[in-house]
Amino acid sequence: MRVLVTGAAGFIGSALSSRLLARGDEVLGFDNLNDYYDVRLKEARLARLTPHAGFRFVKGALQDREAVDRVFAEFMPQRVVNLAAQAGVRYSRENPRAYVDSNLVGFINILEACRHHRSEHLVYASSSSVYGGNLKLPFSVRDAVDHPLSLYAATKKANELMAHTYSHLYDLPTTGLRFFTVYGPWGRPDMALFLFTRNILAGKPIEVFNHGRHSRDFTYIDDIVEGVIRTLDHVPVSDAAFDPLKPNPGTSSAPYRVYNIGNHQPVELARYIEIIEQCIGRQAEKVLLPLQPGDVPDTYADVEELMHEVGYSPSTPVEVGIARFVEWYRDYYGV
Repeated sequence: MRVLVTGAAGFIGSALSSRLLARGDEVLGFDNLNDYYDVRLKEARLARLTPHAGFRFVKGALQDREAVDRVFAEFMPQRVVNLAAQAGVRYSRENPRAYVDSNLVGFINILEACRHHRSEHLVYASSSSVYGGNLKLPFSVRDAVDHPLSLYAATKKANELMAHTYSHLYDLPTTGLRFFTVYGPWGRPDMALFLFTRNILAGKPIEVFNHGRHSRDFTYIDDIVEGVIRTLDHVPVSDAAFDPLKPNPGTSSAPYRVYNIGNHQPVELARYIEIIEQCIGRQAEKVLLPLQPGDVPDTYADVEELMHEVGYSPSTPVEVGIARFVEWYRDYYGV
């Protein structure tokens, strides 16, 4: 297939593009290569993709409507995976307009392009952060998510609502994936695993929020990519069992689905740090801090729907995933 992957220089986008190319798909990567974190890492990810004959890259921003329309008109993607977004919960407190530009304006440009060019399926990145103030665990797509704790979370919830509108009005098949703390080699420098590994190796202290007592459903990159591909190949249709008197937020009478994509095994942050220490062979100096505004105490994904409908089955233990990341980090940075 011809697949457009936005955010192709990103952590998930580059790994997904690699897998799509390996199975014979033609991939056009779209990314603005912004400086939210080290652009050299993004360029290094792209460098691993460019040798493939089936890969092309276009630099551009989602909020540039003409650039998006031009990519669709020239490449004519059959399916689209929209992973480009302004990421980061804490950063959204400092630069809220960046989230409106990329995650709202940019997403409507993708929806409009998919509509007018009759894309077969749009898969897009949502986030576990949409669960916000919810305390019932595990988080289920059947639960209401009306109390976001950050603007980032609010934009991701808005994406789900916008996608449903286009599925309903224009019969555009859309699937939203609520990612749960993705980690692994080539990961983002603003994520905990990267920050902790870097500082421990450098002999610097690490900041441990909520005194390490909160938990996250850490999900290894290979498991995530497998789930995204299975979802991309599973085009949603109208749910014949949808009951508008008792609506299920994860499905619809339109060709629309939302899934959790996580490991279904939350790990306490203190244990996560302990595993990193074991892999590095050095104890961390910890600065214990309270939970940050916008953060949630715990995340735990109920992935029943994704397992049932596409056969998703995460299989990488956190001990294995962290060891692979530390090995990659030491090799990439020569430390």
